[in-house]
Amino acid sequence: MGVEGCTKCIKYLLFVFNFIFWLAGGIILGVALWLRHDSQTTNILYLQLGEKQAPNTFYVGIYILIAVGAVMMFVGFLGCYGAIQESQCLLGTFFTCLVILFACEVAAGIWGFVNKDQIAKDVKQFYDQALQQALMGEPDASNAKAVVKTFHETLDCCGSDALTATFTPVWRDDLCRKDPLKNLFENSNCHKKIDELFSGKLYLIGIAAVVVAVIMIFEMILSMVLCCGIRNSSVY
Repeated sequence: MGVEGCTKCIKYLLFVFNFIFWLAGGIILGVALWLRHDSQTTNILYLQLGEKQAPNTFYVGIYILIAVGAVMMFVGFLGCYGAIQESQCLLGTFFTCLVILFACEVAAGIWGFVNKDQIAKDVKQFYDQALQQALMGEPDASNAKAVVKTFHETLDCCGSDALTATFTPVWRDDLCRKDPLKNLFENSNCHKKIDELFSGKLYLIGIAAVVVAVIMIFEMILSMVLCCGIRNSSVY
């Protein structure tokens, strides 16, 4: 016997929310793959200075986001099918998956909040080390020069602060564009550009996480109500 009245409305409402959830999972998966293969981050985070690899902590969050998007699509499909079939077993499995996914998302959010400044800091330290080697002519200067030029060309920046951005081209115009005054007035130092690059992408991830969390809370409530409705209708 199918559910009737308000429970039937909840059934279709849950189906709609799950369809939205499934679409959100696809969008998040797409955004995560775009962030993973974005030319700016890829150019920078694949660099190697001697035996030292560029910090790639940022990719940990991206891989988590890819996994979350894929699981969301599966869970969304499971919820849609369970709601239409009015299956307590499927809805129970769906609710359990939602709780686990929500817990993982909260953990990932905490990890991201704790590491959001550290990610940019590690990349800036890597850049500063390469810039120092390139300017001082250390043994790995050719490798360091290639690393620095990649930063400068990818982020359209020069130097670690306004001072070095202005005066680096004076004696090393092979590293920066040959316009020190433009570098100064545009304040295009690489530390600032690195902060902008990662803060913008982490902000995008944060918005996606909040939206998904709100949808998941609504779905957990609706699935519990629908399960209770199905149980009551089967009794009568």
